[in-house]
Amino acid sequence: MMEQLSFFAVPSPCIGVCQSDSRGYCVGCLRSRDERFNWMTFSELQKQDVIRLCMQRKRRRQYALHKARQQEILNQQTAHTAQLDFEDNNDSAADDVDLAGFDLDG
Repeated sequence: MMEQLSFFAVPSPCIGVCQSDSRGYCVGCLRSRDERFNWMTFSELQKQDVIRLCMQRKRRRQYALHKARQQEILNQQTAHTAQLDFEDNNDSAADDVDLAGFDLDG
C-alpha cells in the first residue's frame, strides 16, 4: 500500500499533561506508552493513525463518563424517591380519627 502524500507535518497531540491512567494511556493526549515514545520515528501516516486512535479513545472515555453521570443521577433519584415514599408509611394515627359526625353540607 502506498503512503498518501502529506503536505503538513502531523503535530504531536501532547498537551503537557503527562500522566498515565490505569490502562497505560496518557491522561492528556490518550496515547499509549509506545505511541508517545516512538512518535518522532513514526511516518506521517502512522502519526495520523495514532491521532485517529486517540480520538476514538477520547469518545469512549466521554461516553463512559456520560453513562456514569446518568447512573449517579438515577441512583440519587431512586434514593430521594425512597425517602418520599408515603405508601409504606404505617402511621395508624389517621385510622384513629372518627369521621362519623362529619358533614360537608351542614
